[in-house]
Amino acid sequence: MRNPISLAISLLVQAALWLAAFISVFPFYWMVIGATNTAVEITGGKATFGTALFDNASKFFAVPAIGRIFLNSFIVAIVGTILTLIITSLAGYGFEIFRSKTRDRVFGGLLLLLSVPFAALLVPLFMLFSRMGLMNTYAGMILPGIAAIFMIFYFRQNTKAFPHELRDAALLDGLKEWQIFAYIYVPVMRSTYAAAMIIIFMTSWNAYLWPLMVVQKNEMKTITLEVASLATAYTPDYGLIMIANVLATLPTILVFFLLQRRFVEGMLGSVK
Repeated sequence: MRNPISLAISLLVQAALWLAAFISVFPFYWMVIGATNTAVEITGGKATFGTALFDNASKFFAVPAIGRIFLNSFIVAIVGTILTLIITSLAGYGFEIFRSKTRDRVFGGLLLLLSVPFAALLVPLFMLFSRMGLMNTYAGMILPGIAAIFMIFYFRQNTKAFPHELRDAALLDGLKEWQIFAYIYVPVMRSTYAAAMIIIFMTSWNAYLWPLMVVQKNEMKTITLEVASLATAYTPDYGLIMIANVLATLPTILVFFLLQRRFVEGMLGSVK
C-alpha cells in the first residue's frame, strides 16, 4: 500500500500538470472555436463550435493580396531559416573546433550582447537599412536575424558532443575542413539541425517588430502584420481575426509535428 504522503504528492503533481496543460491548450482551443463563430458570438463568450467558419474564411481570402502576403511570409521564413542555419552552425562549429587565445573572450562578448534588448537596436538598424536601400525588401526583413547569437551558442554547446575522432580520422584521410563540415558534421548533427530549424522557422514566421519597422508597402506585408492590422481595425471582426490566426499558425504546427522526434533528440543533445 502506498504511503499517504507520497500519494498526496503524486495527486498534486498530476493536478498541476493537468492545470498547466489546460492553460497551454485553452488559447488554441478558443482560437479554433472562435474561427467558427461570428464576432457577436465570440464577444458573448460562446465556447462551442458555430456555423460561421465558411463565412469567416471567405472574408479572409477576400482580403486584398492575401496570397502575396502568405508568399512573403514563406519566403522570409524559409530563406531566413536556411541562411541562419548555415551561418550559426558554421560559427558554432568554429568556436568549438578551432582553439585560440581570444576565442572564449569573443564568445563571451557575443553572449553579453544577448542582454541588449532588440528594441534598443531598432533605431540604428532602421537608419542603416534605410541608407542601404533595403526598406520594403526581403533582404531587409531577413538579414538582421541570420546571425542569431542564441543559435550560435546552441550549436557550439551541441558541437561539444561531436566525436572529434571522426574529424581527426577525416583529416588523416585528406579531407578539407569544409568537406568534414558538410559530409561528416552535418549528417552526424542532423537532430541538432532539426531542433534548430524548428526554433528558427517559428521565430522568422512569427516575427513582428522588425517587419513592422522595415515594411511600408502593403504588397510586402507578412501574415503577422496582416493579422495585427485586422485586429487594430476600427470595428474588428473577431471571427475574421480568429480564422486568420488559425491559418497563420498552421505552417509552424506542421513543421513542428514533422520534426518533433528530431526536435526532442536535438534538445537533449543526441548525436548519432
